[in-house]
Amino acid sequence: MTTATVPVPAGWPATGEEARAEQDRLRARVVLDERGPLPGTGHVTGVDVAYDDERDVVAAAAVVLDAATLDVVAEATAVGRISFPYVPGLLAFREIPTVLAALDALGLPPGLVVCDGYGLAHPRRFGLASHLGVLTGLPTIGVAKNPFTFVHDDPAAPRGSATPLLAGTDEVGRALRTRDGVKPVFVSVGHRVSLDNACAHTLALTPAYRLPETTRRADALCRRALREATTHPPHD
Repeated sequence: MTTATVPVPAGWPATGEEARAEQDRLRARVVLDERGPLPGTGHVTGVDVAYDDERDVVAAAAVVLDAATLDVVAEATAVGRISFPYVPGLLAFREIPTVLAALDALGLPPGLVVCDGYGLAHPRRFGLASHLGVLTGLPTIGVAKNPFTFVHDDPAAPRGSATPLLAGTDEVGRALRTRDGVKPVFVSVGHRVSLDNACAHTLALTPAYRLPETTRRADALCRRALREATTHPPHD
């Protein structure tokens, strides 16, 4: 496994005003009229991050699965300084530099990228999945554990049931039941994927658990990388 060390990029937004201006600039580049790759084909990659705010360390992981078998094909981690303060709605600015470094370290095409978070289901319609998709050009989706600020009806109990995730009358994602009678996940488009296809991918990635295998594996890996980085920090 490859681990990269990541500095805060030069010129990275340092204030909420700068970050929101960057979101406004990049949001116009989101592509919403592509269906995206077929579920069960090619690669699908999970990305996730873990933080140690006291030590100013963030660790990111990217785990590539064979979409047909869900076997791990490649994985990489990156560790760096936290690049932005905690501000709801601007969390991507804390995560993007290390996530990009982990993706770059994979050494093979990641295919569809699944983020533990949001795409269009975001107050400014530009969550991590959209931001990452625009910067990389990759198809991306967000699969989140909670609905953020949006409302939804509870889906029917069977796996595969879904209801719209609404901002007023606009559908920004779906509440999707991935296990019979278990709390839904919240799926939204990031970039270059339709919402129907994003939900189909999410179901293909949840054969046994509520959360996608991509997220489960990336979560475990970034937590391990953070423990290693904070227990055995690199020497200057």
